[in-house]
Amino acid sequence: MSVMIHPFVLSGGSGTRLWPLSRRALPKQLLPLVGDESLLQQSCRRLADPLFAEPTILCNDEHRFLVADQLQDAGRLTAQVVLEPIGRNTAPAAIVAALRVFERVGGDGLVLLMPSDHVMQNPAGFRHSVEVGAESAAAGHIVTFGVRPTGPETGYGYIETADRGGSAHEVLRFVEKPSREVAEGYLAAGTFFWNAGIFLYSAATMIAAFETHAPEILAHCRAALAGARTDLDFVRLDGDAYGRCDDISLDYAIMEKASGIRCVPLETPWSDLGSWSALWEVGDKDASGNVVLGDVLLRDTADSYVDCRDGACIALIGMRDVVAVATKDAVLVAPKDRAQEVGRIVDTLKESGRGEHIYHTRVHRPWGWYEGLILGERFQVKCLQVKPGARLSLQSHHHRAEHWVVVSGTAEVTVGDRTFTLTENESTYIPIGERHRLANPGRIPTLLVEVQSGTYLGEDDIVRYEDDFNRDR
Repeated sequence: MSVMIHPFVLSGGSGTRLWPLSRRALPKQLLPLVGDESLLQQSCRRLADPLFAEPTILCNDEHRFLVADQLQDAGRLTAQVVLEPIGRNTAPAAIVAALRVFERVGGDGLVLLMPSDHVMQNPAGFRHSVEVGAESAAAGHIVTFGVRPTGPETGYGYIETADRGGSAHEVLRFVEKPSREVAEGYLAAGTFFWNAGIFLYSAATMIAAFETHAPEILAHCRAALAGARTDLDFVRLDGDAYGRCDDISLDYAIMEKASGIRCVPLETPWSDLGSWSALWEVGDKDASGNVVLGDVLLRDTADSYVDCRDGACIALIGMRDVVAVATKDAVLVAPKDRAQEVGRIVDTLKESGRGEHIYHTRVHRPWGWYEGLILGERFQVKCLQVKPGARLSLQSHHHRAEHWVVVSGTAEVTVGDRTFTLTENESTYIPIGERHRLANPGRIPTLLVEVQSGTYLGEDDIVRYEDDFNRDR
């Protein structure tokens, strides 16, 4: 059939199950976990086909500039980014997508709702599955996509279908994560699929389903879209209206209640990368079954996942079936079959008020990034990189002074009423309370070392007077 499908890509997760690589400010969908590109970029490239319209990305406010940068790097300059003011699971996202497509192309427009953090190793097979599902979606069915089980997996939800004949199977029920014994029965039955969390539907079909089964969410999302505003290149949903939506998945709100659901098998190897064990399964292994990334030394070690691309050298001796991951500020070591318990470590970090579950030592900003090098009593040393043509906000600090040393590139510096240029090996001083700004007028990134000194060095000690990115602080 000849039809254009409108992808709506969900990029709002925090990815705590892959800590310490994945953190709240830089979650797994924005990391190059499998290959050189991030999972979000791989998802967008998967949609680079005439079958698909330009995608819309739903993300939260904190990730908006990272998402925009990654879309640009992936060549998706015209992709729209919709900002979710508060996380509300997949049901509100599904109806927001339907309402937007209905407004743009009408009720017959088809929506593909998909996560941004899954791995699919056969893009052509994925495209074929979506094309098959489009026939059922155009006929008024909500289509979900299932993965043929390769084992009695207890970490996935399941979809039971009426039979294995045909290309789109009638769905009998959705089942939450089962026990191993139950999963073995599902595997033997041959009529169960893993639930991939991908949906295809016409705008009119999904709106009608919400009118029947979740009218309150529909009303709140209509209001959130009606009150949406443009912020730079982003569409920001109305926070009050969207915040009134229930925090509920599409499976619970609609799929388990609606009739006429169809399941199309995904014709591609698939993983949701929900654990370190899953990353080991999809990774390239050496002769001993190890996935090795970064500066790693192994002796008598097998079937392990070792990653220190962002940390110190790791040496393992006599280990089997372990996960060892090192970053510059955190190290995780665990048996592979217990690596899913990392969420408890993240909870402990939260409860103790520590920041390692939120940020890496390198923190990305819309103008570039900064990285903490040394933190001591009344002083801190950072490295900053400013993108070509970008500038920080015009700002001041109540409690700290700053020294800037240009390592490479060119810096345009404003201090009080003066604006001047610094080049390699030149420096300047910013007194406490003085208005100042840093910009890069050149064509290459500007790299600086910043030395802060004062009684308080927190990132919240900042007053913004002008900002190109509409940030409060």
